[in-house]
Parts: sequence; structure tokens; C-alpha cells
Amino acid sequence: MPGWHEVSKDRYESGELQVVGIIQEQHPDRCRLFMQWKQMDWPVLVDSLNLLQMSAVPVTVAIDEHGIVREKRLRLSSAEEHLNDFMAVTFRAPESDDAVEPPAEWPEAVEPPNSSDAQDWKDFGDLIVRSNDIDRIDEAIASYRRALEMEPQDGWVQFRLGVALRKRYDSARRQAGDFQAAVDHWQAALDIDPNQYIWRRRIQQYGPRLDKPYPFYDWVAQSREEIAARGETPWELAVEPGRAEFAEPSEDISQRGAAGEPPDPEGRIHRDDGEFIDLEMVVVPALIRPGEAARIHVNFQPRKESKAHWNNEQDGLEVWLREPEGCRLDGSHRQLTNPSEVVSLEERKVEYEIQCEAEAALEERSLGGYALYYVCEDVNGTCLYRRQDFAGSVAVRE
Repeated sequence: MPGWHEVSKDRYESGELQVVGIIQEQHPDRCRLFMQWKQMDWPVLVDSLNLLQMSAVPVTVAIDEHGIVREKRLRLSSAEEHLNDFMAVTFRAPESDDAVEPPAEWPEAVEPPNSSDAQDWKDFGDLIVRSNDIDRIDEAIASYRRALEMEPQDGWVQFRLGVALRKRYDSARRQAGDFQAAVDHWQAALDIDPNQYIWRRRIQQYGPRLDKPYPFYDWVAQSREEIAARGETPWELAVEPGRAEFAEPSEDISQRGAAGEPPDPEGRIHRDDGEFIDLEMVVVPALIRPGEAARIHVNFQPRKESKAHWNNEQDGLEVWLREPEGCRLDGSHRQLTNPSEVVSLEERKVEYEIQCEAEAALEERSLGGYALYYVCEDVNGTCLYRRQDFAGSVAVRE
């Protein structure tokens, strides 16, 4: 976008040219931060469901004053030449009125269909997600699942169900397993159509370095610094990018520090069975071929129901993950640094990468570990040192 902006901004600012962007982002506020950073102020529409059914981006389209597409897939390498040629022509109005009818107005009431047609249930899910009514996101998820029961090989429904699940995961309505389910449905979509660049990128965003084409959001910190230096307030992100979204591509899984010893080898620390901290492990992707890698996300959130919070006056969250036979981790031990506040309620995240050797037996590889943390009950309540065990698996298949 910045390249086209530089070429077209004079004509845009004069009103001679209108510019509209469309993004397929799961988190559109990140695009808004990018636009603020690059000082681009034209409107950007959000198509997180990929209703346009694009298989790859970017695509630049030239539309004349009559609404007719004149050029597709304009190349940035010759952007100025293409733009000059396009703007120099006065296009004739079409002789026949074959204009596409504008879309119907947004319905006042969106109700579930009384239908046995998968398309009707898919359309209903689309309407709910597009309305951005998070209180109805469960209906969208149920609707897509209903459509999948009828058409299990519809990759578009698989992808959109993943979008809806991740949307719920990023909201106050989060349910256990939403993140993993979202990734699994994106993978199912890609298995149906492996040529879908956008579906593949959505998985790579959260996946291992060995499969990354580039670091997805490494520009965020720089953008905030430069925006603040201009005297502006950077646009706030609803969901901060995780470590996987900053990670650089790599051809190898490197060890993170010394292997060290497990912090509680005899299992003597009292257990938290989820009373104080919700723990979720997500594997991206959950199915790999021998020699491939996956990224393991372990997320921790104090439970609101218990009024629990982190005690930051002691050591930070510590995590130990056992290395499965036939696979290699980028280190088993992680320890986070506490924030400066005495107590806090933030979600904490730890990530690993695992690679299973090409000669590894084709089977489920068990992933098991535990976390140690200091947590407090309610305001002025008892502060405890607790351990929580967790387990999962990664499937290794040809």
C-alpha cells in the first residue's frame, strides 16, 4: 500500500482520484495502526471472511468514473506509468444499462434460516460476523457448523468458521478450545484447497519459524515509536500480536538458552487444577509431516470467577515442557519477567517450537509439561505458589 500511496497521493488529495482499500485481516485495527503510521488516510474496508474469494493479495484494480473495471492486477513496479495512462483517458459511458444492482440494505432483523440448504446457513453466519455483533457470535459459529454438516468439503465454510472461532477467542465470550479449533478449521480449509494463499498465511501467522514467509507484525513497535514522535497517540490494538507474529523466519529450530533442570522434578508443589488460572495449550498446526515443525502456544489467564490475580512481588511465571521422543524443542524452560505492578490481571503467553525428525515413527507425539506461578485470591486474599500440569499432542503423519 505505501508504494501506491506515494504514486497516487497528489491526485487523491486534489479529489481527482478516489482510493479505497480492502483487507482480509482477522484484526483490522492493526491495519488502522499501519495506516496511521504511513499517514495514509483513505478508507479501508474489512473482508476478514474473504467474501471476495481472493486467493492471493495484493491486487490493484482501476475503476473508471462509470464504475467499470478497466485494469486488474496493476503492478507496483510500473505504478506511475499505469496510473498516468489510466487518468489520461476519458472513458465513455456504457451504451446499455448493465450496471450491477447495489446490495440490499442491511436487514433490520437477522434471524436463523428455516432451511436445509447449506448456503442459507453459510449466508446467515456471514451476516452475523459482518454485523460485528459479538453477542451473537455463538449463532454464527453454530450456523457455520450446520452448513458443514451438509457440505463438509466446503473450504470456504471451514475457513469462515475458523474466523468466527478466533473472533470469539479474542472477545470476552471466549470458550476453551476456540483458538485450537480456529487453527484446525483453517487447516481443514487449506487441505481442501492448498492454493489458497490467504488461508495458508492465517496459519503461518501463528505457526513455526520454519514455515514463515516473513515476520508478520515486526513493524508494530517501530510504528508506535514514530507515531508518538510526531506528537500523535498510536491507535490502540484490541489484541496485541503474540511472539509468533513477531518471529523471523528460520531454517532451523535453535535452542533458547541452556536446557537446565526441571524446576519441580519431584512434583512437590501443590496443584492448581484451574481454580485460579485458566490454562490453554494450542498447537499450530496440530498435524505435521515428519521433518516439519509446529508452534506450541501456552496461554494463562487469571479466572474472573475466583477473582484471582498475579502476584508480581515474587518470581515470574515459569514453564517446563518435556521434549517428546523423536522430536526436538527449542528449549524446555521458559520464565517470564513480571510487570512493574504489584498485582495484575493480564493474560500471559509462552511459546515453543517443536520439530519431529524425518525418521520419527508416524504417530501422536505427547506434549506434557507444567507451569509454576504465584497467584492471589481476591483483593487482599491469600497469595499462593501453585503448579498446573498440562498435556496435549502433535500428530506426525505422511
